[in-house]
Amino acid sequence: MPASPLANAPLSPMPPRPSLVDATIATLRHQIASGSWEVGDRIPPESRLAEQLNVSRGTIREAVRVLSHAGMLEVRQGDGTYVRRRVDPGECMRRIDRAGLREHLEVRRALEVEAARLAAERRTEADLSRLHSTLEVRRALEQAPDPDSDIPLEHFVDRDLQFHLTVTDAAHNPVLSELYGLFAESIRRHIVTALRDTALPDPRHEAHLRIVDAIADRDPDRAAAAAAAVITPMIEALDGLLFPSP
Repeated sequence: MPASPLANAPLSPMPPRPSLVDATIATLRHQIASGSWEVGDRIPPESRLAEQLNVSRGTIREAVRVLSHAGMLEVRQGDGTYVRRRVDPGECMRRIDRAGLREHLEVRRALEVEAARLAAERRTEADLSRLHSTLEVRRALEQAPDPDSDIPLEHFVDRDLQFHLTVTDAAHNPVLSELYGLFAESIRRHIVTALRDTALPDPRHEAHLRIVDAIADRDPDRAAAAAAAVITPMIEALDGLLFPSP
């Protein structure tokens, strides 16, 4: 009987199996996120969890340590371990990083439109001064996306994000500022890649100036429309690359 053509084929390496600790962390994280244990509940003791998950108590202890560090659990010496929050911020950021460019642009547009709207309602003279200052720095580096420029692309993107962070701060909503600040690093990586590797348009100084002018005039609707106009052409261009017309 002839040998199978696969008999001498090189074997592909098996994908690494998650460690028991990683698997236990994932299980406990799911239990918390799904509401099996509510915020404020004390989770089962270490010995019971080890029995239920068929792992050692040391594995449970390490998983609890990791989730405590992430802020999902709180260990109270002599009392037990309690659910502190249902969401793991670190895991959320990892999922955000794994999302695609279009998803990032859509969320960026949503955040920046609302930030511009609120900034037009709440801005101060000091906010306006900072907006003009950061916009001028951005304008001075606007040639950076040109491949012939000696200014690093990342430097330009940093200045662009600093402008949008300043708009967000002018909204005087600390939650919005924190959210955009957390999202900014992921935005940065995706935008650098997009400007370097694709034909996405880079909104020019005039488009950003319209945001500042609307904020200065205290016109929320015009500010929101100007903010949307900065991102929407990038989304439309990306759709053209992903789904070209026949």
